[in-house]
Amino acid sequence: MPNKIRLPLGLLGLTVAAAASLCAADTQPPARIAGGTPEVLLADPRVRLSFGEERLVIQGGLQPSMLITRDGSIVVQSQLPDKPFPGRRIAYHSALATVVSRDGGAGWTRVPLTPGENGLNMEGGAIHLRDGTILALDTFVTPGARPGTGIGHLYSSTDDWRTLQGPVDITFDLPAVNFHGSTDDGGTPHPAVRLHRRIIELPNGDLLTTIYGWFKGDDEAVGYMPTMHKSRVVLVRSTDRGRHWQMVSTVASDRTIGTEGFNEAVLARLSSGPHAGRLICQMRTGRELREAISDDEGRTWGPARPRVYADLDVYRTEKWVEMFRGVKDKHGNLVENNPVELIGAVVDPDLLELRSGLLVAAFGVRVPPRACWPHAQHPWNGNYLAFSLDQGVTWSHVVRLTSGLLTTHYMAIEAFPEDNRIFVTYDLGDWSSQRGRATYGRTLQIAAGPL
Repeated sequence: MPNKIRLPLGLLGLTVAAAASLCAADTQPPARIAGGTPEVLLADPRVRLSFGEERLVIQGGLQPSMLITRDGSIVVQSQLPDKPFPGRRIAYHSALATVVSRDGGAGWTRVPLTPGENGLNMEGGAIHLRDGTILALDTFVTPGARPGTGIGHLYSSTDDWRTLQGPVDITFDLPAVNFHGSTDDGGTPHPAVRLHRRIIELPNGDLLTTIYGWFKGDDEAVGYMPTMHKSRVVLVRSTDRGRHWQMVSTVASDRTIGTEGFNEAVLARLSSGPHAGRLICQMRTGRELREAISDDEGRTWGPARPRVYADLDVYRTEKWVEMFRGVKDKHGNLVENNPVELIGAVVDPDLLELRSGLLVAAFGVRVPPRACWPHAQHPWNGNYLAFSLDQGVTWSHVVRLTSGLLTTHYMAIEAFPEDNRIFVTYDLGDWSSQRGRATYGRTLQIAAGPL
């Protein structure tokens, strides 16, 4: 599965910087920070951006998930180099830490875990409902009592994430699901499918979200891990505030697409304008990003077409092949001689509609998809933001946030209660903690011309 923390309870109340100072030295953040001015790759004169100061959010943290509540509190979760607690339920192979900021990202407080428990893996998505309740889904859905059914975990808060109730077992109807259809991307058995990213609240209160994993017929092997099979993305719907979910449709499935099939989906719903009600689903494939659209609340979907931002075509290997002359992969083979390994990848898209109707996308580009970590210096290798003023038909303003730096290329974006102000999180470093790793964030104020 594509990739996606825990400190003693006594650390509650410390800022991240103070709490993290108690961690092992090998989790120190990368020496940079960036002085890095974001680089505009594609400019729309109607879009004007003002970035805030880059701040450390979680020292040692990788691959953030995030929620901003209707009160403006920022909840961020990332993985640290600790191991999770042992348990009967599947958990990610790294522990998870959650922090909260109630001052716009200036200071952060660690959220404690119940002793001995791994707690919520927020990759499954979180939402602040219109009635004031916060719901969060754990990413893993495991086999239910009957074929075609699954069990998930639901958490909730009614006090702006000051306390979190759960987990509550919830159920999924997933006809033809194959919980044992594949290993993860490390070759480890993976008896689960995955909830990922956003939960959408429809005008009538129903909830939509996406799952990726394996169903009947999903048996096409992934080239870089033969025990892993190409996955699909499906849409599920709840009519009872997340307690039970029914599969609505397959968003995308094609054994010929990418190296991984379809996974790491993000869902957005257009709330107004000429395409009001449209669902847009963007997905990782192990190659180019793909996008599918539904105009009937997800019952049917158009074909999943490539979405290429600012001509960042991952198949343009001639732009980086010279950088990898003589570089060998982990099997000792020359990367330059493997056209599959040389192709780039877009990973873990995020997608957000602001109240103004502006769409914001976040994504990472890996050049190439595995050799980018020992050799991260190609300028395409980094984290990106894109902006659409026409409901996602075109993306006329694209910014490279980090470039040629070590990162896992995972990001998260969320909107503040104020119009056109968002918080962006991303990481620097990778799983080799000796080189330093941390989650960072910054505010972004957006001024846009007429939509």
